[in-house]
Amino acid sequence: MRDDNRQFRLAKRPEGKPDRDTFDLVETDVPEPGPGEALVRTRYLSVDPYMRGRMSAGESYAEPWEVGDPLRAAAVGEVVESNGAGFDEGDVVVGNLEWADYTAAPGTELTAVDPDLAPVSTALGVLGMPGRTAYFGVREVAEPKAGDTFVVTGAAGAVGSVAGQIAALSGARVVGFAGSDEKVAFLEDQLGFDAGINYKETDDYRAALDEAAPDGVDAYFDNVGGPITDAVFDRLNVDARVAICGQIAHYNATERPTGPRKLSTVLTKRARVEGFLVGDFAPRFEQATKQLGEWVASGEIEYRETVTDGLETAPDAFLGLFEGENIGKQLVKVSDANE
Repeated sequence: MRDDNRQFRLAKRPEGKPDRDTFDLVETDVPEPGPGEALVRTRYLSVDPYMRGRMSAGESYAEPWEVGDPLRAAAVGEVVESNGAGFDEGDVVVGNLEWADYTAAPGTELTAVDPDLAPVSTALGVLGMPGRTAYFGVREVAEPKAGDTFVVTGAAGAVGSVAGQIAALSGARVVGFAGSDEKVAFLEDQLGFDAGINYKETDDYRAALDEAAPDGVDAYFDNVGGPITDAVFDRLNVDARVAICGQIAHYNATERPTGPRKLSTVLTKRARVEGFLVGDFAPRFEQATKQLGEWVASGEIEYRETVTDGLETAPDAFLGLFEGENIGKQLVKVSDANE
């Protein structure tokens, strides 16, 4: 075990897009686990777009961090020491840990990870929060059925890539927006999407949708917002269902964008637009993880991870989310097993 602990803290509240100066890497002592706590050495750290909201003082669905606070994220780690936490040394767990080499966390806030089920990193991706978000957002909110056209934005990301595959399993035609030709090829050639649209190379989103979704849009899984969503709303069919999962196009905006502009479409198409948070489905997480695990084991759902190496790369991995640098789940590898 190291005798020191590196930890990232929020250095300042960003105005607009965060930059490297938003993060402060400090060295601290390795924490001592209190009663009921375990000391966990981080193996993989997740970075996710929702963390941008926690860096601001304004209203968000996640409680904001204070300047000087340690940053936190879903992470997989190995128990180094347990003080009545209900885990043994060497157990692999997942929980909300600090951006750090080590975190002392209550055992009640940790969940065991089975290393024999799948690579432990999947507990942060396809078998973790992103996978469960896709599962419930598709099956409970967007509700695609056989013969429907299902459109998803951020389609090559951790949530969108799984959402599209779940929709395809229902028999829907699946169209995904992504930000490069490489990502479109990933959607079409590896994941089996019916069509991909490179939004960075498309001047007219509506025309692209007319070609990729000639029968209109029955179910829409929105991770992005902005002009792409405006275009999709113009192509909604009667009784369409829209699942609002994220709005990454607006996360760094310094002014609230004009809107909503498309409510007349919602009216005439009798569409249902519903925002959702995966935490609302917490009592059913085990159900989702079990089904996702079966799909992954059978090859019906595939996944990809983009991994940077070293805790010091976490800020760059996070900032890269807003540039679309990752394919699949973005992770930071902090340490190896039994290091």
